[in-house]
Amino acid sequence: MNQSETRWLIPDGYIPPESSGQLESHESVCVLNLNKEEVTVMINVYFEDRDPLFGMEAVVPGQRTKHIRTAGLVSNGERIPSGVPYAMEVTASLPIFVQYSRLDSTQAENALMSVMAYPVHK
Repeated sequence: MNQSETRWLIPDGYIPPESSGQLESHESVCVLNLNKEEVTVMINVYFEDRDPLFGMEAVVPGQRTKHIRTAGLVSNGERIPSGVPYAMEVTASLPIFVQYSRLDSTQAENALMSVMAYPVHK
């Protein structure tokens, strides 16, 4: 049974503001495109106390995966700030699979979290 979708939600986004040691704190939206055609992925970001950032785009070639670092996304010259909670809406031109991962290296004991995003069924 294929559970790929064109819309996914990630309610808990957070770019850790600092790192310790050799590993950089970061988070990624991990996309798996099983389609033969490339997929355009759009990411919208929602905050608790500020206006959303819309239309951050990435392209995932056919039958490939792409790890999109959220700190590198830009919307009208603005980036997602570190140290601020937010949520993401991921939409795609064709059905895909989406996973979310965060590496928190703010302490000597690193923490890695990875979960499937929530698929929005039509």
